[in-house]
Amino acid sequence: MKAFKAYDIRGIYGSDFDGETVYRIGFFLPGLLEAENVLVGYDCRESTPDILGHLFRGITDSGANVYDIGLATTPMVYFVTAVHGYQASVQITASHNPAEYNGLKISRRDALPVGYDTGLRELEKIVKTGGIQPAVFRGEVIELPGIKAEYTTFLEKFRGDYSNLKIGIDCSNGMASLLVRDVFGNEPEYIYDRMDGSFPGHPPNPLDERNTADLKKLVLNIGLDVGVIFDGDGDRVMFIDERGRFVRPDLITGVLGLHFLKEEKGRVLHDIRTSRGVIEFVEKLGGKPFMWKVGHSHAKLKMRELNAIYGGELAGHYYFRDFFNCDSGMLAAIHVLNILSELKKRGETFSRLIDSVNVYSNSGELNFRIDDKESVINSVRDYFIGNEKPVAFYDFDGYRIEYPQWWFNIRPSNTEPWLRLVAEAETPELLENKLEKVRELIGKAGGYEQT
Repeated sequence: MKAFKAYDIRGIYGSDFDGETVYRIGFFLPGLLEAENVLVGYDCRESTPDILGHLFRGITDSGANVYDIGLATTPMVYFVTAVHGYQASVQITASHNPAEYNGLKISRRDALPVGYDTGLRELEKIVKTGGIQPAVFRGEVIELPGIKAEYTTFLEKFRGDYSNLKIGIDCSNGMASLLVRDVFGNEPEYIYDRMDGSFPGHPPNPLDERNTADLKKLVLNIGLDVGVIFDGDGDRVMFIDERGRFVRPDLITGVLGLHFLKEEKGRVLHDIRTSRGVIEFVEKLGGKPFMWKVGHSHAKLKMRELNAIYGGELAGHYYFRDFFNCDSGMLAAIHVLNILSELKKRGETFSRLIDSVNVYSNSGELNFRIDDKESVINSVRDYFIGNEKPVAFYDFDGYRIEYPQWWFNIRPSNTEPWLRLVAEAETPELLENKLEKVRELIGKAGGYEQT
């Protein structure tokens, strides 16, 4: 089934999955997770009401109850799942994907993610083949009020005084709009802060730097200290510095160490694409970096296993031990703004801080369309290992191959039909030289680069 992915269920509604599939997901999910009650939140996409109706009917036909918290960011659903002890929860969202997409992010008790290796595979099988026999006693749909206030009160505990900062915030017409003024007040300059599932301002994916153009203009035109941009469901956040530059999200993993590593010198989780500069910055602060797979369903489990203080990904997810090891764009923004406020008091700027972390030439994530991903990845691996012995080699998410002066990670996307490449080197010239060779190898296999 096309919509079942590594981390969640997601695709074009009406094409990759439909209402009957959603109904069957709702019907079989309570049994799979042994849940008498299922918490449900949802985003503002235009297809959400239809999906919601099918999901509610499936859950209640199974005999389980729905606890409906209404419009919500994905981190709000994580929060309520963990704090109120729900055995299962669903957020209807397609996160950062375009407006025609939708999907379901599923969690179990303690907001543990349900990914393809931790439940979605079994759910997919049951949805395909299971027989439907509605329960004699159907469940109920019960509205759960007051969640927005409870969640914002929780976030307030972390919020410092950054009244000295001039801030711009872009909500991407997504779910961050629901909370942003309650959390940050009316002082920041806001754009696209009205929920609209057609996303009229720009697509809700801030990792695509083109979607930050209006926020960059705002920062430069008004002379702001920082720009903040959220994705569609509010679990990711990215930043623009006072010079109007997009801040590559893995760099923020280093920045967060200025707060979290003050007292405790513990583990910091990062994904396999993370800059060597970030790793070295965290080590200088006394942290213990740990590299792992890309994706929230992998990161949250590893955070728990390591008892990591916090973690971060190139995609703009940031995980916190004091947020049930889950990701929250709003909480990450609060911590970054607290850090920048303290820096400004000392006459420091966001750009200078970023330059102290971003000390290598980095390609960012490049995407290539290719049919035979595995063969191409292996051929790139074999070429470089055959010509020069690496100093480090990681193979748990594609390959990260490291040399003294450069490294690269090549991996298949778990959510989209692309091959992903990140490379980093000590000089721009060396980086371009290595990228040219990788492009040549991929091109020979019939691949082409996304522009």
